[in-house]
Amino acid sequence: MTSQNVADLHAKARQDYEAFKARGLKLDLTRGKPAPAQLDLSDGLLELPGEGAYTSADGTDLRNYGGLTGIPEIAEIFAEGLQVPAKQLIALGNASLAIMHDTLVYALFNGVPGGAGRWLDEEITFLCPVPGYDRHFALTERYGIKMVQVPMTDEGPDMDVVEGLVAQDPTIKGIWCVPKYSNPTGVSYSDDVVRRLAAMPTAAPDFRVFWDNAYAVHHLTEEHDEILDVLAEAAAAGNPDRVFVFGSTSKVTFAGAGVAFFGSSEANLKWFTGLLGKGTIGPDKINQLRHVQFLKDSKGLAEHMRKHAEIVRPKFDAVERILSERLGGTGLAAWTQPKGGYFISLDVPEGCAKRVVRLAKEAGVALTPAGSTHPYGDDAADRTIRIAPTFPVLAELEVAIEGLATCVLLAGYEKQL
Repeated sequence: MTSQNVADLHAKARQDYEAFKARGLKLDLTRGKPAPAQLDLSDGLLELPGEGAYTSADGTDLRNYGGLTGIPEIAEIFAEGLQVPAKQLIALGNASLAIMHDTLVYALFNGVPGGAGRWLDEEITFLCPVPGYDRHFALTERYGIKMVQVPMTDEGPDMDVVEGLVAQDPTIKGIWCVPKYSNPTGVSYSDDVVRRLAAMPTAAPDFRVFWDNAYAVHHLTEEHDEILDVLAEAAAAGNPDRVFVFGSTSKVTFAGAGVAFFGSSEANLKWFTGLLGKGTIGPDKINQLRHVQFLKDSKGLAEHMRKHAEIVRPKFDAVERILSERLGGTGLAAWTQPKGGYFISLDVPEGCAKRVVRLAKEAGVALTPAGSTHPYGDDAADRTIRIAPTFPVLAELEVAIEGLATCVLLAGYEKQL
């Protein structure tokens, strides 16, 4: 385009932005929370387990102490989705993030099976695929662990980069992974990526893959992404203790009253439960029981998630439609089209993400801060923005995405000028 073309487009974008800003809106797309309509799907939990219904399948009174690893029935429902044998899956409290935190702290203060000692006594590095999950990065930074960025591809982390780093550097003890419908790109790991993560030689004998399978059953379409069983692949490759698997019902039932899971090898489970037992006698088994009664089995879980998809899919479709209409063909943006999960990743011209987020905030649309998809908030290219479409009602979401598109146009043409 000529400079006059760009100037005209910039002037139009500025006019549209000022009109949008004048509406005095207050819209929030910052976090990937379930919408109230999604939470309503699980209101049946509030009536469970019911008077006198407080025993597990083996007759254990779940009102009492004990049951450190949760009740087997809930593990059996989620074993297939999380790709962990039920006997290797522990059911715990509400939040998988809390389990990730405890697992990391256990490793820091006690070491892990196969290691020489406490991670705390060594220099520790974690690999962080980017764009990625901000809470992973915040947790790692909290404990002074060095983070190294690894580019995400359409198949998962760039394994050439990962393999080169872990083979040479014994301080690299872990990698964060959201393997299915990743946060925020929606990418699901290819078979090749899973196999290489499971089998790659590592300079650290106690290297661990932190496998946060948060969106294992969160499909948006009838065509589901499927990933390889990483525990089985690691065992077959001679690395049975390499993987820690995490998951939860946070976006399945009630985000504030769910069940979280930890799965791994026999050695890792013995290590984890030995340390877990020092801090608790057992989780909320009554809550686990009500989940069993509500979901019933893996087929019941799948049907429940289909209802979620009916609520969420129109919102993702709306984002795709508006971004295509407003930004398609401009050269100013690219975005992902996930088949599941909770996020869409939007890339804007280099050096513009912070400007877009700031413009949106001034116009009444709150977005996740630019840079949050990278360790230390450092998106060197300043181009990635995470869109969280799930929480707003559809009409509000459409308005917010229209405003976001206007901000991208304004910032993009500003940069061209």
